[in-house]
Amino acid sequence: MALVNDIKCARCDRKYSGVRSRCPYCGARRIGRGKYTEDADNAKGKMLISILILSVFTVAAGVMLFTTPSDSSGLPPNDSSISNPEDDIDNFPAIPIDDTPTPTPEVVDTPAPLVLERIQIHRTAQGGGGRVQDVSFWLSREKQFDLTSFIDPPGIDVSIEWSSSDEDVFLIEEVFGGVRLHFVGEGTARLVLTVGDMTDSCIIRVNP
Repeated sequence: MALVNDIKCARCDRKYSGVRSRCPYCGARRIGRGKYTEDADNAKGKMLISILILSVFTVAAGVMLFTTPSDSSGLPPNDSSISNPEDDIDNFPAIPIDDTPTPTPEVVDTPAPLVLERIQIHRTAQGGGGRVQDVSFWLSREKQFDLTSFIDPPGIDVSIEWSSSDEDVFLIEEVFGGVRLHFVGEGTARLVLTVGDMTDSCIIRVNP
């Protein structure tokens, strides 16, 4: 059974292939589909063959679809050229660790402020040392006398002042380490040492 039917020329009544548009014998143009030489059963046979061929292609496509292996994980294929970061951990640059111990803050004990406890009027070492209470001098023989202050505790930061109750008897000159008394007249006067809020005094008697 041919897939393409022969048709009969309407002019010369000869048969030729249905693929032609003109009769090869007389040159007459085919009108419409032409006059087929086969009956309607031939058309039905062509349809069945076409359906059979289509079914074969459909079955073949289904077999190929279901027999092709697929990666159900959805992950890309394993590529040995892609390195795992965990495998290259030894190639990472080392991060320096500062193991310098944190210095412990130094606790500085602040000393308690010094408190003035005692003061005294003392002789200098050249005068024999010791505390001075009441002393007498002869104006005709002695013109001056050196004194110093004793302060406890030593090194305390306080102001030191010396004063004479009568400058007609003696005057005060500040010298290194203490004071120097200059006798100027006969009489009795009090020498006063003031340190901070504490005082000490002695009587200075000058004889003619």
